[in-house]
Amino acid sequence: MERKPIIEFKDFSFKYKIQSKATLHDINLTIYEGEKVLILGPSGCGKSTLMSCINGLIPFSNEGTITGSCKVNGRETKNLSIFELSKEVGTVLQDSDAQFVGLSVGEDIAFSMENEMVPRKEMIPEVEKLAGTVGMQDFIDALPFDLSGGQKQKVALAGVISDKVNILMFDEPLAALDPKMGLATIELIDQVSKDKTKTVIIIEHRLEDVLYRPVDRIILMGEGKIIADTTPIELLNSDLLKQSGVREPLYITAMKYAGCDISKNKTICDIENLELSDDDKEKLMAFFHEETPEIKKEPGEEVIRLENVSFGYEHGKNVVKDVDIAIKKGERVAVVGKNGAGKSTMAKLITGIHRPGKGHIYIGGKDYKKFTVKEIGEQVGYVMQMPNQMIVKDIIKDEVELALRLRNISEEEITERSSNALKACGLYSMRKWPVDSISYGQKKRVTVASIMALGPDTIILDEPTAGQDYRHYTDIIKFINRLNSEYGKTIIFITHDMHLAIENTDRAIVFADGEIIADESVYSVLSNDEIIDKANLKQTSLYRLAKKMDISPEKFIEHFIRYERMVKSGE
Repeated sequence: MERKPIIEFKDFSFKYKIQSKATLHDINLTIYEGEKVLILGPSGCGKSTLMSCINGLIPFSNEGTITGSCKVNGRETKNLSIFELSKEVGTVLQDSDAQFVGLSVGEDIAFSMENEMVPRKEMIPEVEKLAGTVGMQDFIDALPFDLSGGQKQKVALAGVISDKVNILMFDEPLAALDPKMGLATIELIDQVSKDKTKTVIIIEHRLEDVLYRPVDRIILMGEGKIIADTTPIELLNSDLLKQSGVREPLYITAMKYAGCDISKNKTICDIENLELSDDDKEKLMAFFHEETPEIKKEPGEEVIRLENVSFGYEHGKNVVKDVDIAIKKGERVAVVGKNGAGKSTMAKLITGIHRPGKGHIYIGGKDYKKFTVKEIGEQVGYVMQMPNQMIVKDIIKDEVELALRLRNISEEEITERSSNALKACGLYSMRKWPVDSISYGQKKRVTVASIMALGPDTIILDEPTAGQDYRHYTDIIKFINRLNSEYGKTIIFITHDMHLAIENTDRAIVFADGEIIADESVYSVLSNDEIIDKANLKQTSLYRLAKKMDISPEKFIEHFIRYERMVKSGE
């Protein structure tokens, strides 16, 4: 049976009106009806621009110059309106704030049904069903803008699934979701893709998480061009991921460290059903028993303490409950847990944005009740989860320099500090660009650079890797780790990224429903099934590989990290 082309690019290029160079170059791509396609590539490579060409945001919202052809269902997109394209294409945007139209979660999910004049008696049970599908059944009456980043993502997902469109696009759908919900989302997208009248396009850089369920094709992009149009197994067996700055799955890295030949393994794309040969097992066991240097670090004096802290946005409804935490100078701590568990609220309490309803918070040994937010900010920097909540200037350089100027620092020092932060975050060459012209992931880096430029003793980063490709993730984390190792800065990561936690922290504080359910070594936390389940986390692929080897996941994960640090320190 001949496949029907549903999306066709031919010799297609696009240049934004505000830029001098084209963002997309010579795109030739055909996606067929019923396909499930992953568009992969580093931040700023053109993935989201390509998506905007398909759904009509380009050229109707984002002006620019188009050459070549882009067709959806056989019709040129430039000759259609956004309204006409919305009948064909549904999109879950990476920046969910830009997507909400309803005054409540229920209204937002029901938006497309209301436009189709679905009777209310049919609409209400359908909305309840969709809300339950994404785990938001208890928030139907809530204001979308009061939700956490992950909860917003779930609502946007439910709203698009309710559309009766045949092309569904998901732009970084995992960016703000807790690990367990991320897996459920990939599962949900996979279920949608089983309807062969639906064409599903996922735009992501988290290859390991997306491959939790199979995809038909992977389109690898770089610098506005298509580098490869291939199958998952062919991509994993090539060097293209490394060359493109995209992270390969951790279990693949472990097998390569062990000297396994993955090219002979037909199940290599699927950790759940991965089959290991006797030779693979022998090599992995030898790798596990190699000697690696022990990781030792002595933290300094206490810098932050929370004593019996509780807080609620509504009277009688605490979202943080009787929390006790002590963090010492020089520590690297991961705060993990499911969406809405209280992680970001805790950060806002520490930084004085909110003040506890009960209990005490100490910064540098002093009760911070009399400190202003600005005074706290000079000691504790906070990079918020949603970049649009922080950015106020139009130009990248101006945004990074803003807080320094408010502190009356000399021009010479402002230039030096901002330049160093921009370089560390891979933004120096873009410093004069308008903020509106960059991707969500790049905006995240702008906010990180703004806080880094201030140089506080403790830095809290709320989902710093959301929307970041591996190359820029590595640059930022390397810089942050250098601040920790060379300058003794205390680093607190609020994260759903299990890779970030195991590779860059030594201690994990686990939240569930506003309470701390664990505070111990990160290896221990990520190997404990009970904690994983309660906190909506997920085992890493290293955990699954260790289980297949019948060895301790905790010891295997720790060994892998020790080995990786040894390898990187020798580079």
